[in-house]
Amino acid sequence: MTRQMTGARMVVQALKDQGVDTVFGYPGGAVLPIYDEVFQQNDIQHILVRHEQGAVHAAEGYARSTGKVGVALVTSGPGATNAVTGLTDALLDSIPIVVLSGQVPTFMIGSDAFQEADTVGITRPCTKHNWLVKDTATLSGTIHQAFHVARSGRPGPVLVDIPKDVQFASASYTAPQAVNTSTYQPQLKGDVASITELVEAIEKAERPIFYTGGGVINSGPAAAQLLRELVDTTGIPITSTLMGLGAYPASGKNWLGMLGMHGLYEANMAMHGCDLMINIGARFDDRITGVIEAFSPKSKKAHIDIDPSSINKVIKTDIPIVGDVGHVLEDILKIWKARGRKINKEGIAKWNTQINKWRDTDCLSFKQEGKVIKPQYALQRLEELTKDMDRYITTEVGQHQMWAAQYLGFEDPNRFMTSGGLGTMGYGFPASIGVQMAHRDSLVINVAGEASWLMNMQELGTAMQFRLPVKQFILNNERLGMVRQWQELLHGERYSHSWSESLPDFVKLAEAFGAKGIQCSDPADLDDAIKEMLAHDGPVLFDCLVEKHENCFPMIPSGKPHNEMLLGEASTQGAIDASGAVLV
Repeated sequence: MTRQMTGARMVVQALKDQGVDTVFGYPGGAVLPIYDEVFQQNDIQHILVRHEQGAVHAAEGYARSTGKVGVALVTSGPGATNAVTGLTDALLDSIPIVVLSGQVPTFMIGSDAFQEADTVGITRPCTKHNWLVKDTATLSGTIHQAFHVARSGRPGPVLVDIPKDVQFASASYTAPQAVNTSTYQPQLKGDVASITELVEAIEKAERPIFYTGGGVINSGPAAAQLLRELVDTTGIPITSTLMGLGAYPASGKNWLGMLGMHGLYEANMAMHGCDLMINIGARFDDRITGVIEAFSPKSKKAHIDIDPSSINKVIKTDIPIVGDVGHVLEDILKIWKARGRKINKEGIAKWNTQINKWRDTDCLSFKQEGKVIKPQYALQRLEELTKDMDRYITTEVGQHQMWAAQYLGFEDPNRFMTSGGLGTMGYGFPASIGVQMAHRDSLVINVAGEASWLMNMQELGTAMQFRLPVKQFILNNERLGMVRQWQELLHGERYSHSWSESLPDFVKLAEAFGAKGIQCSDPADLDDAIKEMLAHDGPVLFDCLVEKHENCFPMIPSGKPHNEMLLGEASTQGAIDASGAVLV
């Protein structure tokens, strides 16, 4: 039996049928019919953000922490263009979100009407797919198709642009099960012959390594469990990209830590020296590979990815396997067990001995001296005081983001939300709001720099309105920290516009919104201040004053291979150059 309803009601009904319980948005003229329908129901909660960029980042945080599709609702023109940064961020990090945008009536499209923009044209490069719906009869089916595309294959953002007259008009509603999704059916199962070839390589390898990415997390909890079983039964060491943290536990015996530009010494050295590199759900990002010609030069390379366009895009692969990570890992384990669970025990034992020697470098060591808080120490104490809690971490972008990845341990997937590919300053705060909406009783902490946090500071109003007890842990060095570090090391210490000379009093700023503000500048007071933050039942803005000119090490300089890293002074006994680092 078909149901007649307006386009606006179709939008809300389609969201309900897709299991949506939360929408992040901001109203405007072109979406008022949809907002009128939102008002007349109680199944979906709408979170009023203060900026459309915040809406999309919040939807990203919700999606990344739950594995569900996040949803944002914005108006036409500037509402849609303000969403572009979040869409691009989600595209690069493979986050499934659906953005619904209003549009001027169909008969006014192309007339330069008030708040008109070519939203489909603008967002085509930054979405998996997008639609302009000109007929109400196709609206519900298009929304269902959008959810299918967003969550299937390599997840990502989609956008549905809905003219205002389409929202007012009536037509028959199409249920999700009536929608044909056969036009987009990504390959899930990997080629058995290629998987068998990879198992044979695992059996013979003397210096193997697993290199994992966000694809493991996107595949779902079962994929992470299969990965853990494979790593623990083979004894092969594992490293991860920034986006893959938590797929394998940080406390695991085979864990090497994050690799890449600011990755751990042992992870990067192992990547450089391995003879078999197994890429599982990562895309060979430039922050991982460094100079391509010198990347993992001695290894046979396998790449497992559901996106065929990622295979051989950056690094030539010897064993390409297209398929969902979970399905492929399941088949690897089945075939490996059926063939007798063979590994090169002698070779891997020697390999682990070498890795342990690299660990002795202790690349994350630092000296907390005097009365100034080192940023590493701040995160070390935050980790110690929160590691046993039901904790979710988001970050902004910069030095603090890398320190968070280095010093905070993640035991499970979907616990670490950060902007990897696009590196979006202003991501972390609204993302933490999305995470807190999905996990109302959990501890959600956004690790931030003062410059990044200010980019979307207005969302403190959202946190207060919806009583979201998100904790904003700001490492305040009064600098654009990563920019300043690069200027010091690569641009002759010419600090062009990397100092913030007019910052607010963050405690007073928090209080102006009705939130709690805490400032700490003395290492001796840090634990008590963090405990005060954790004990407060509402939003907290924690202003942690840290060393202004601390650099983030290890660091692979631009154009250098993995075995040439800058290390902090406390990490080695070697000679220290003018930058306070040593080239190994």
